[in-house]
Parts: sequence; structure tokens; C-alpha cells
Amino acid sequence: MVSPNKPDSAKNSPYECGFEAFEDARMKFDVRYYLVAILFILFDLEIAFLFPWAVVLKEIGLFGFVAMMVFLGVLVIGFIYEWMKGALEWD
Repeated sequence: MVSPNKPDSAKNSPYECGFEAFEDARMKFDVRYYLVAILFILFDLEIAFLFPWAVVLKEIGLFGFVAMMVFLGVLVIGFIYEWMKGALEWD
């Protein structure tokens, strides 16, 4: 309310992409974009758990190995389920 408001053509021009917006910014996205993002985060976290596990594998022994194989098995079953449901297919 106190600051001066002097808009001009340079201030009101598009600056991120270089051209005027051609659609509404509130348009709906396809659900598959969100699904792919969630799957990416899921498998990215899987890798984040694999690195520390690989470093301490000798100290945790057979129990740690079996626990990680169960973890990976659950993730693989989930991946196969998503694949069979067609969630990874782009029409």
C-alpha cells in the first residue's frame, strides 16, 4: 500500500519462457504425471536405502541381507503390480 506502483511494458512482459501464455495457468494435468512422480520418488528412496545397507553389509550379516531382500521384494511386487495395471503406459 505504501510502495509506488508504476507498471510499464517491461515489467508486465513474460520473463520466464519468452512468450505470452496460451492457456490458463490453472489447467488440469493428467493423473499419470503425478503417478510417475510418485513412482520416481519411491524408487529414488529405494536407492537411498541401498547405499547405506551396502556399506554396512558385513556388520549386519545375514539378518540384514534377508531384511533388505524382503524390502526389495515388496518394491518389486509393487512395481510389477503397477506395470500390469498399465500405470506406466502412455497412450
